Amino acid sequence: MRIALGVEYDGGGFCGWQTQRARCSVQDALENALAGIAAEPVSMVRTVCAGRTDAGVHALAQVVHFDTTADRPESAWVRGVNALTPPALAVTWVRPVAAEFSARYSAKSRAYRYVLLNHPVRPAAESGRVGWYHTPLHMESMRVAAANLVGEHDFGAFRSAECQAKSPVRTLMQLEIMQQGAYIVFDFRANGFLHHMVRNIVGSLVYVGNGKYGPQWISKLLDSRDRRLAAPTFDAAGLYLTGVEYDPVWGLPHAPRAALPPFSTLASVEA
Repeated sequence: MRIALGVEYDGGGFCGWQTQRARCSVQDALENALAGIAAEPVSMVRTVCAGRTDAGVHALAQVVHFDTTADRPESAWVRGVNALTPPALAVTWVRPVAAEFSARYSAKSRAYRYVLLNHPVRPAAESGRVGWYHTPLHMESMRVAAANLVGEHDFGAFRSAECQAKSPVRTLMQLEIMQQGAYIVFDFRANGFLHHMVRNIVGSLVYVGNGKYGPQWISKLLDSRDRRLAAPTFDAAGLYLTGVEYDPVWGLPHAPRAALPPFSTLASVEA
């Protein structure tokens, strides 16, 4: 039997999604809990996720699938699993799915949100949940620059040296920048993302927003395909996986949360 799960987590206490020898990842914690409910070895409940997140990156709408021979009520895969996971990790929904479904390969698009506190003083209560930049950023310059990234491009200038993707070509369907008070919110949606792609784009847009470069620098950077010319990778703390899109044929629910991080006020961000 193949089962799909919706999962959310605070990535601050994990070493990323993917299993590690130290057993410190989200995948490790989730598989341990699934094995407990299934009464099967961890090797029998290996999970596949829609998007592997790095250490410190959060998820509100991660999608996972796993196979099991255990016959359990759906409540066991939610409340039962959540009783065995750390507080920073929770299953939010469950659906039995066809054997052909893949959380990774059946996904049509993925959405990320980066939340940046643009304020002279670093965050304390929101430490680990938002990025931070201390000097004022020019919104319109960043928006003009961001428009050059939408569409199908070679995003080689924004991929990490450790990126294992076979091709750097991706289709960025959405890149919107909004502001509410001291928060600047970057919303991304694409058919797929390269390793560190979102954080590298945010860092480069901050270079435009602070006046280091003009908006057209982003186009030149994109055309160069040279990671060495882009800005440093921005802090993981402000990055959230906020949605994964699938064909309705799979019968999966939409992301269950209306309010996006870090607070409900950001659910109605105005430009």
